[in-house]
Amino acid sequence: MSLRKAFLSRKFSKSFRELKSQQDGNQSRRGDRRIVHDSAELDRVSDCVESTASSWSTLLPELLGEIIQRVEDSEDKWPHRQNVVACACVCKRWRDITKEIVRTPSANGKITFPSCLKQPGPSDFPHQCLIKRNKKTSTFYLYLALTPSFTDKGKFLLAARRYRRGSHTEYIISLDADDISQGSNAYVGKLSSDFLGTNFTIYDSQPPHSGAKPASRRSSRRFASKQISPQVPAGNFEVGQVSYRFNLLKSRGPRRMICPLNCPASGETGSSEMKKPDHGSYHNTVLRNKAPRWHDQLQCWCLNFHGRVTVASVKNFQLVVALDPKGDDETVLQFGKVGDDIFTMDFRHPLSAFQAFAICLTSFGTKLACE
Repeated sequence: MSLRKAFLSRKFSKSFRELKSQQDGNQSRRGDRRIVHDSAELDRVSDCVESTASSWSTLLPELLGEIIQRVEDSEDKWPHRQNVVACACVCKRWRDITKEIVRTPSANGKITFPSCLKQPGPSDFPHQCLIKRNKKTSTFYLYLALTPSFTDKGKFLLAARRYRRGSHTEYIISLDADDISQGSNAYVGKLSSDFLGTNFTIYDSQPPHSGAKPASRRSSRRFASKQISPQVPAGNFEVGQVSYRFNLLKSRGPRRMICPLNCPASGETGSSEMKKPDHGSYHNTVLRNKAPRWHDQLQCWCLNFHGRVTVASVKNFQLVVALDPKGDDETVLQFGKVGDDIFTMDFRHPLSAFQAFAICLTSFGTKLACE
């Protein structure tokens, strides 16, 4: 009886293995057919995407302009502003029309494309920004403030890192927070100081006007930066200076500074596209710091920052146009401390975000000859 049971058990096991192998074969064949079916489906979807993209790129200019204009009018603040940038990324035709519709920061008060960082800010109100410092890496990050809060993350604009070059210091300014070097495609300019840290020179990666000659230093950049303006040669072109006056007698008072700059023209009716510069696209402007007043009760020098600066610091300053034809001392740039490593930067016409950031970077570091 036990032998009969063992025989039937072996026979049943063999039949079960054969049946299982047959089922596996059927599933494999069905799987092959399913893979072929999925591949065909993928090709069909790819064809649909290509035809859809082609249909979007062949829209009538009037209809396409109307679509982009509505997006421009509705998405006026970041992060929704990224939808305007997305329109410019569809294809070359969309990009050209988007650049024609989106106006310069001085005209609409909005920062949209990287080229806007080299164009002057609005005249009616300042762009409110935050600078966050990382002392360990000597890195500084510029953000466009989206809310009145000083702890707001904001929209990243520029980054800079401090390097020691022999007897002087350089700040490399980049569009990429993770790639801050002079050899990067995100390189937009730099700031260079003298030995005492009292005189600074601002260099732009693009020429301020046609015929401008790059700096002859060995550190001058020799290959193109394609993010701002790919149609013009790249290098290091001097566009401004920042000088702090000596205070050898150590008399009581804040830092005094003067800034001769080549400021870009407003171009109020032009588009936001960065075109090839000419002699008329820049003009000379001299800025000076606004003189503070001495407060007898507080026993300190005071400036009205309208709540945008909360911590007393020798780094705080306000700049006005030195020879203003209007005769008023309207602040075009103010910089001040609000935390251990957080500072506010508010700028307006005629300064660009790049120039304002470079000027504020000069305030970091000890200046023994000025304090």
